[in-house]
Amino acid sequence: MSETPAWLARLRAQARRGPGEGRVPLRVGTVQVGSVAPEVIEQIGLQRLLGGRYQLSFAECRGTSAWTLPAGDASGALNALAAALRDAGCCGPWRNEQLSVRGPRGEAVGTVERGAVRVLGIATDAVHLVGLTADGAGVWVQQRALTKAYHPGAWDTLMGGMVSARDTLTQALARETREEAGLEIGVLTDLLPGAAVWLDQPSDEGGAGVGHMHERIAWWSARLPGGVVPVNQDGEVARFERWSHAAVRAQLAAGAFTPEAALVLGAYYEARAA
Repeated sequence: MSETPAWLARLRAQARRGPGEGRVPLRVGTVQVGSVAPEVIEQIGLQRLLGGRYQLSFAECRGTSAWTLPAGDASGALNALAAALRDAGCCGPWRNEQLSVRGPRGEAVGTVERGAVRVLGIATDAVHLVGLTADGAGVWVQQRALTKAYHPGAWDTLMGGMVSARDTLTQALARETREEAGLEIGVLTDLLPGAAVWLDQPSDEGGAGVGHMHERIAWWSARLPGGVVPVNQDGEVARFERWSHAAVRAQLAAGAFTPEAALVLGAYYEARAA
């Protein structure tokens, strides 16, 4: 097996830094679902959210102090907190999209607005697709739209997106591939899953270093039929290009890809060489 490239080793080290120091656990009832930087809560204060319906409190449970929301209506309480973060100017881009919120053992707790997940340190799932040419000699890549909030104009895998609360991983794979590349999963061949990529690092959503990105990326590789060209459907892609593997590797080393796409492509090339 070949040696790990320096750019990939560097990205992996960055992705495994863990959350920033001093974060306080966030619980719904007695279940920890995330963590919050103290300065974020200071901006919104201890308050009753949505006209007094939900109380955000600082409580101790099992010997650990935590910011706590009531468990009776977890989704309502989490979204009320997300709205308070948005009003205080310490939230990520608001998408009107609900993501699943789970406990430490993967148990479903509720849902929350996508724009708040990093600030609240809530674990997320994403999907990516490495799109190969029909003969496997090259890779289809996309350039992100210049209007994207993060990494505008950077290069990405054929498709990459987050998993909403309404989707399973495979449903998200199919939906995002349709929306971003205009392709139905059924037309692809040799669709194979890869080993998940994990990110556990500080995030700048909501303010410099105040968030926590804790994400699992499930990814697949597949071949596009000959003569088929991806066509974006949701306005989030500037263009698609077909590159040789040598060109992809060169651009990975040059830092032209988003960190998430680079980690996925790095995992793909490692598996390919094994």
